[in-house]
Amino acid sequence: MDSLDNISKDVFNCKRCGLYKERTNPVLGAGSPEAKIIFIGEAPGANEDMRGIPFCGAAGRVLDRLLEKAGIGREDIYITNILKCRPPENRNPREEEIKACAVYLERQIAIIKPRIICCLGNFAASYIMRKFGLEDKIEGISKIHGKIFSAQTLFDSIKIVPFYHPAVATYNANMMNILEKDFEVLKKC
Repeated sequence: MDSLDNISKDVFNCKRCGLYKERTNPVLGAGSPEAKIIFIGEAPGANEDMRGIPFCGAAGRVLDRLLEKAGIGREDIYITNILKCRPPENRNPREEEIKACAVYLERQIAIIKPRIICCLGNFAASYIMRKFGLEDKIEGISKIHGKIFSAQTLFDSIKIVPFYHPAVATYNANMMNILEKDFEVLKKC
């Protein structure tokens, strides 16, 4: 039977793409294995690579604030990224890297069985919406942020909610209001 510990071991030993060569720490994920909500970002940043913990830098502080405002404890969610290793200079994930690493994300989703998947940014939204048969709904994050999409899994239905990546508020403080408003939809779910 698969487990988050098994995935962690597999990620630690992974050489499916070249990103493993420059990483300090792979970043599997953190939070409750019984979480009803999974947050998925695109890739670890410098702080995450140093500590091996997802969303522990500036974007993580923004995410913590958003969760608090929405009345959700970080201990009640699971948070991860599509890529488990940091791309150099925080560049965007490449298609071949996503393809190589997505197997771990899919295993995480299968183990946790969330009711809601929150996609943080374009890469996560695109990947998850394709994975759950919502290709025809994919648009840029500026058009779909804060909307709730429903998909059917083999055993249950799931809600998919794309959000701007929290890092956007570290570059543009005016985005915080939009992020806070978007996070209010989680109360409806």
